[in-house]
Amino acid sequence: MNIRKVIDYTLVGLFWLTGLFILLVLIAIISYLISKGAPFISIEFLLGNPKGLPIGNEGGIFPAIKGTLWLILLALTISTIPALLTAIYLSEYGQDGKLASMINIFVQSMAGLPSIVIGLFVYALGVVYLGWGISLLAGGVALAIMILPVIVVSSRDALLAVNDNYRLIATSLGVSKYYAFFKVILPQAIPGILAGILLAMGYAAGATAPIMVTAAAIVASSSGALFEPVMALPYHLYILVNEHMSMNMAYATALVLVGLLLILNFLALGLQSIQERINSQ
Repeated sequence: MNIRKVIDYTLVGLFWLTGLFILLVLIAIISYLISKGAPFISIEFLLGNPKGLPIGNEGGIFPAIKGTLWLILLALTISTIPALLTAIYLSEYGQDGKLASMINIFVQSMAGLPSIVIGLFVYALGVVYLGWGISLLAGGVALAIMILPVIVVSSRDALLAVNDNYRLIATSLGVSKYYAFFKVILPQAIPGILAGILLAMGYAAGATAPIMVTAAAIVASSSGALFEPVMALPYHLYILVNEHMSMNMAYATALVLVGLLLILNFLALGLQSIQERINSQ
């Protein structure tokens, strides 16, 4: 057999084994969490408040679920519009300009920042200097900064993935760039943009470090008030494990958090497949 074919078959087999290994690891983690946490998930657990001594040893996680959703919503509200405007500039107007290159470097640098550094920055600026205190607002700003580059990159790539023939045809017909973008380009890129936003939501939902120093509390009502602390699923899980309060509650909380992340990721994958079908037409 040709040596090149042997190398090709070997590499393909290696790629399949690597993918299968990653899939098996994911299945093992989810199966373990289900076996440990599922028996303790109930309506009371999902809709109840933390109870027991120490607090959280019994009861439910509803305030943590609410707090997580409030943080995600606020982070998206703050970051989505600036991220989309940046992505539109990079894909449609900046192209190979110096400003676009600088913005790309800035976005890549932001994506590489450790989340705890972002949290400490917002703590120093918002919590201490501006007097927000440990609050939903501070946590939302920290998460917004963290997910901004994710939305920028995914939205930019979704816009660039749209067939360039649409742009060329619009230009040849004398259609304005503004009109062509909003009537032709943007509608075809929306599934990819939404997929990126969903991935950013999952990224924010699972983040612990930024909210530890900006928003999270061991016990809070999570009413949605901007200047009050909130409970959050990842921080609640950290407290349960770190303080050895209740491993049963910890496994159940982890299962709920992983379930939320899986739902967001599956929705994002579905939207990405729609985007690929649109681009192939």
